[in-house]
Amino acid sequence: MQRVYGAQNEMCLATQQLSKQLLAYEKQHFALGKGDEEVISTLHYFSKVVDELNILHSELAKQLADTMILPIIQFREKDLTEVSTLKDLFGLASNEHDVSMAKYSRLPKRKENEKLKAEVAKEVANARRKQHLSSLQYYCALNALQYRKRVAMMEPMLGYTRGQINFFKKGSEMFSKRMDSFLSSVSDMVQSIQGELDAEAEKMRISQQDLIAVNESVYTPDSDVTSPVINRNLIQKAGYLNLRNKTGLVTTTWERLYFFTQGGNLMCQPRGAVAGGLIQDLDNCSVMAVDCEDRRYCFQITTPTGKAGITLQAESKKEYEEWICAINNISRQIYLTDNPEAAAIKLNQTALQAVTPITSLGKKHEVQHPSQTVKNTENDKIIPSESAGIQDSTQLIAPGTPIQFDIVLPAMEFLDQNRGGRRANPFGESEDSSKDEEEDSLLQQMFVVRFLGSMAVQSDETCEVIYEAMRQVLAARAIHNIFRMTESHLMVTSKNLRLIDPQTQVTRASFELTTVTQFAAHQENRRLIGFVIHLSESLGEESMSAYVFESNTEGEKICYAMSLGKEIIEAQKDPEALAQLMKSVPLTNDGKFMLLNNMSEEDGTMHEGGEESEA
Repeated sequence: MQRVYGAQNEMCLATQQLSKQLLAYEKQHFALGKGDEEVISTLHYFSKVVDELNILHSELAKQLADTMILPIIQFREKDLTEVSTLKDLFGLASNEHDVSMAKYSRLPKRKENEKLKAEVAKEVANARRKQHLSSLQYYCALNALQYRKRVAMMEPMLGYTRGQINFFKKGSEMFSKRMDSFLSSVSDMVQSIQGELDAEAEKMRISQQDLIAVNESVYTPDSDVTSPVINRNLIQKAGYLNLRNKTGLVTTTWERLYFFTQGGNLMCQPRGAVAGGLIQDLDNCSVMAVDCEDRRYCFQITTPTGKAGITLQAESKKEYEEWICAINNISRQIYLTDNPEAAAIKLNQTALQAVTPITSLGKKHEVQHPSQTVKNTENDKIIPSESAGIQDSTQLIAPGTPIQFDIVLPAMEFLDQNRGGRRANPFGESEDSSKDEEEDSLLQQMFVVRFLGSMAVQSDETCEVIYEAMRQVLAARAIHNIFRMTESHLMVTSKNLRLIDPQTQVTRASFELTTVTQFAAHQENRRLIGFVIHLSESLGEESMSAYVFESNTEGEKICYAMSLGKEIIEAQKDPEALAQLMKSVPLTNDGKFMLLNNMSEEDGTMHEGGEESEA
């Protein structure tokens, strides 16, 4: 368009110069000057015609400047500059909001200073209000730009066409009838677009006023901390989270980024990026609530192999619990079903109904679980024990039986209570009493486990009591929103089972292997393991308790270790049977301990410290 306008101005100058040159022709001296009078008079006439054409070209150039060039210049210097300025203001408001959110995220979880918290929360609210206002203005300008850019392209062409038609109308009327209707329709369209722009601007103005008039609590983070409305049926989630990054051996940084789920993947999109990138595959992962650097609402995603993944922090309790529930639903691959929403609702309803005892045998699925096998030492054959049949859940576990979710105090709390002098442990934990037993034991195998819960049971005749205990423990954790559990090392020997603190190597609990009457792994989730302890009380009464754990490896390996330990106990009564058993199991290089497998645990990496994780 600029070249057209420049060409038109050049045409005006050229026609003006041509008219002057035609008039100046008579001043030229030629060798043959005869007949120049007619030529000169003709040229004078042409000069008048060119002058008239020059007037028309000048009018056309002026019309092009007003109707074609001016709208483009106004669109470029006014509308685009306004959008750019509002974008910069929105960026500044976003940065201020990030700074205030970073200050708010650093508030300590314990012994909060209410005055400081109120000041920081007010600062966050003001920053959010400012960001919201700037974003609304920016979005309004962007919406208006969608219309103005169309008008900015239509008006110049309309002005150019009208100018040309007016220019040619004075020489010929042939264009008049053909172009008038078209120009009229274009004019009507421009007026219609302008009307839409006015209506959209009014609508955005009203919306802006409504949003500005909302309550201050809408902008305050974690305003509904006492009773947040949590949706536990989510199969996709998006929002801002703080990502923990290690910058050194002991130093970390937190970065606030936008996260969203896509299928079975957790995606992250930094500010300014046009698309998100994969940060974690959520299939078969587990999510755990963790205490991290005295920050609130932190959770960690663990890979299917048990390796710790990324650590994230939500800004409120509602976001924190919804992210954990959403990741749990996605990790179970609910999104692959035909109706993921219904599957998620059904899953949570099943969890709510799981702690209700089943009193009718017809309500229970008729699924025969494989019974525990016991080796016959006389003929050295594996004979399955007779199943006692599927019992009613009330016969296995009494209704209303309490569940214990923590077996002992965490390691750091234990150390704080026993600093200085000789250690006096009120829980009966010992550090050195089991070393002599380990040296005399023919079997020693270590597994990384996490305690889920324990409860009293009424029967230890079948493995059904373990499966029922698993169902009630997991359901109770889901209903009461209990995500934490303490990690321990389970030492299986030919004499006992010991739970060892990974950080202090202190024995948290010890069970004689002879008191273990049932043990089994979950039929679907192979990482769940449980066993029943049968003890005789001092007054002649007997007590039975089921313990449920989650391991980093398959539960069948732990069951095999327990079974082998029981076989060793039986074989020790007969030296020949013990010698035969020793030949059937490979030994270590020193010939002292039995090896359950030649390879190390696939997922049995010893984690430093007894970190708490999620069920």
